[in-house]
Amino acid sequence: MAATTQVLGMDLANPVVVGSGLLTDQERNIRRLLASGAGAVVTKTIHPNPPAGLDERIVRLPTGMINSTTYSKRSVGHWVDVLRGLARDGLPVIASLHADSPAELAELAARVEASGCRALELGISCLNEEDGLDDAPERVHAYTAATRAATRLPFSVKLASGEGLHARAFAAARAGADAVTLSDTLPAAAVHPETGDLRLGGVFGYSGPGIKPLVLASLWKLRNAGFPLPLLGSGGVQSGRDVQDYLQVGAVAAQVYTALHTDMGPTLVRIVAEAAGEGDAGRRPAPVTGAGRPEQVRS
Repeated sequence: MAATTQVLGMDLANPVVVGSGLLTDQERNIRRLLASGAGAVVTKTIHPNPPAGLDERIVRLPTGMINSTTYSKRSVGHWVDVLRGLARDGLPVIASLHADSPAELAELAARVEASGCRALELGISCLNEEDGLDDAPERVHAYTAATRAATRLPFSVKLASGEGLHARAFAAARAGADAVTLSDTLPAAAVHPETGDLRLGGVFGYSGPGIKPLVLASLWKLRNAGFPLPLLGSGGVQSGRDVQDYLQVGAVAAQVYTALHTDMGPTLVRIVAEAAGEGDAGRRPAPVTGAGRPEQVRS
């Protein structure tokens, strides 16, 4: 494995990138994750008008988790200050961004660029928002083109695997994206064993090892279709072997997130070491415990 990995214009120490989520909603955690060996960290998605009053929770499953979370509740001003400090220290941080319209996303991207942040990821396909369930190439193109017109920063567009992926990915490429991240969470549900109702009250985003084969297939198909941009694989990374699998099908880096909800720092240290061939990359961690148990998300 190369000593450094080129991702969105940054030379990373390794190809293990911590994905966007609850664990990356605080500067303290971002710094801890980088100190534990992450090649880079993606912030929780920054949004100028995050939904208010949502019952944001996660349900742990034997093979991952379903979450009803959306965006960071911290203000854009707060994040600009945090990103300015991280940039001042030369840390490899990617700001995840979304907004209610392409014009608002463009304005947000320009504001984040002014902080000194070095790269962006557009979190435009969160299925816990209404539009995320039925994404379309036209929508992807509009958000991507508006961002490209507003900033010179390199950015990746994060998309969900599934129907119409090729059209959406090529739309992002035509509109000026520098990379594509696959995959955002996929639609999933869990049934309460006593009431028969859906936990969390509906269909929300699933992440974990169950989506890794789907994402591998998506990456492989895009590469074989001649997709021109770098790809970041995301979904189900639990070990260094998983990272290597993503690199084998053409990804330049692999994002890890769900596995870090168990022993965040030690788990990341192990995955980074295994990906570099320094540990037992074939050893799988035990499944997440507490299947079906909902947990309240803390801001």
